[in-house]
Amino acid sequence: MTDYTLEAEIARNPATQIIAGVDEVGRGPWAGPVTACAVILDPNNIPDGLRDSKKLTAKRREILFDQIVETAAVGLAHVEVEEIDRINILQASLRAMERAVACLPQQPQFALIDGNKLPPNLPCPAQAIVKGDDKSVSIAAASIVAKVTRDRLMESLAQQYPGYGWETNAGYGTKMHQNGLQNLGVTTHHRRSFKPIHNILCQPVSVTD
Repeated sequence: MTDYTLEAEIARNPATQIIAGVDEVGRGPWAGPVTACAVILDPNNIPDGLRDSKKLTAKRREILFDQIVETAAVGLAHVEVEEIDRINILQASLRAMERAVACLPQQPQFALIDGNKLPPNLPCPAQAIVKGDDKSVSIAAASIVAKVTRDRLMESLAQQYPGYGWETNAGYGTKMHQNGLQNLGVTTHHRRSFKPIHNILCQPVSVTD
């Protein structure tokens, strides 16, 4: 159940009262950045219905996004495709989370990180929580803001690069995305280190007499 239990336990220590939930979205897509968010909720003003962003409708995510931004401290960060290709998607995801924490308007005293790995350069103690967006409202809030932000970005990119379906698939390897790659080729927003894109770029060129 997604609630404030984890945060309340940590906040029993006077040294860890300011708690950030941190999550990222966009590890799997073939195109676009990986986006991370850090959220420090006001324990006296937590929006109702916070849970894993993937389990919410797009309309509900938008409503909660506005409520979170209005009531909580929020930090957002992107790691773009060039950096993803240079350092790999796992390291890019961890780096995005570090930057999201650094972008918070106040430094947290503790961070709850979704997943099983801790970013190495956080400014505070932290705990990694597998399926954290189902267990912590702070992580759930971060997942919602990160997903809405990245989805909006991919919708904007879809207007500049029509034909790949990014407005609906957010850069994942759907049939429409695959067809776009076949018909239109690889864009600057595609992750060249990802196997499907790498394979397209490295296709042998047939030479005829």
